[in-house]
Amino acid sequence: MNEFLNYMLFGWYPYVALTVLIVGSILRFDRAQYSWRSQSSQFLRRKQMLWGSNLFHLGVIMLFGGHFIGLLTPINVFDTLGITHSFKQWMALVVGGIAGILAFIGCSMLLHRRLFEPRIRRSSSLGDILVLVLLWLQLFLGLASTFWTIDHMDGEEMVLFMGWAQGILTFQPSAANLIIDSYLVYKLHIVLGLTLFLITPFTRLVHIWSVPIWYLLRPGYQIVRSRSKTGRTTTSVSGPAGPAPIVGGDAAMRARTESGQQ
Repeated sequence: MNEFLNYMLFGWYPYVALTVLIVGSILRFDRAQYSWRSQSSQFLRRKQMLWGSNLFHLGVIMLFGGHFIGLLTPINVFDTLGITHSFKQWMALVVGGIAGILAFIGCSMLLHRRLFEPRIRRSSSLGDILVLVLLWLQLFLGLASTFWTIDHMDGEEMVLFMGWAQGILTFQPSAANLIIDSYLVYKLHIVLGLTLFLITPFTRLVHIWSVPIWYLLRPGYQIVRSRSKTGRTTTSVSGPAGPAPIVGGDAAMRARTESGQQ
């Protein structure tokens, strides 16, 4: 029974979760684009939201990158670079620990804000709260696993998880046998992570596909406003294509213009 359950959870469940993640996200984008957003409530408890969101996203990005590189990079690449399994384990423990703490603090702030601010609580769906709770549990499990990791600083346990992840990536469900004897905390961490992938297309987590990385590379813009003798406001936007004048007034003036009163 243990072997069968291990095979189903770590041999086939990854394919189910990833298939639902990809196909579900494509279908949601195709059929419900207006729901493709993070549904921010930043106008309420703005300071707590900014701190929590920044800490959470910074930590999660570091963790995601670390997991991606650490699990999916072939072992012989590390061997060629002279990086020992022990050193890699120490780096994962230190960098992952810092990133995990940042993300956990940020997620705790966001969850506290959503649960204990009455106005945010009333406007939150069950899915909004469930997502934060699952993320909080996932980060907690990740941090808790460090207590077991310290007992295996030779890196051999990590090598098994690398073999499992790369086996799944190359369509080898039998790779689940590599981690059959791993500690329960690691297995819970993996299953919950896959479950987060599974529910992503149906929750606000779908906005991870729209992370505005291009903002880091965008050119600078300068907005300049001047008022003419007629009282109308002219806005010039200077960008890579040069200035682009936009003529308009305040909200009331634009509303009267659109309604034909002016």
